[in-house]
Amino acid sequence: ESTMKKKTTGYHMDGLIALLLFGVFAACLLAVLLTGAGAYKRLNTRNEESYVRRTCIQYVTNRVHQAPKPADVKVEAFGNGNALSIADGEDFVTRVYFYDGYLMELYSSTAFSLDPQDGERIMEIGGLDLSLEKGMLKVKVIDCAGESSEMVLALSDKGGIPDEE
Repeated sequence: ESTMKKKTTGYHMDGLIALLLFGVFAACLLAVLLTGAGAYKRLNTRNEESYVRRTCIQYVTNRVHQAPKPADVKVEAFGNGNALSIADGEDFVTRVYFYDGYLMELYSSTAFSLDPQDGERIMEIGGLDLSLEKGMLKVKVIDCAGESSEMVLALSDKGGIPDEE
């Protein structure tokens, strides 16, 4: 009878050890999965913010390339900041600017005086800084997390760096 009791106790101890090992394995697996999910979320957020900055810069670049001629591209005060102003002949102008957390675009007649809130929302961004000096357009885009990207674009009829003015 004591041999039978030892075998039963041994079976219980083997089962308990197996259950304990399974629990340790499950806890380790859960820790790895949670760490991986957190890393994935951080990478995904960073990629989305980078995508917003790149897309915004590409959008501004494409708008500049659509200008009839480089002289039609200007940076001028609009609302509380600057706007990229692209003349479309003498009657219409396209303005690209930052307003209320968004990259905005406003296409209007030069005969009307419209406000920044009248434009169309293009995408959510944290800020836009524009400057134009000696044919060089500098665009700085800030995403909602505060990271920034810059681009400098040469405005020239010849496609190269413009001559000194």
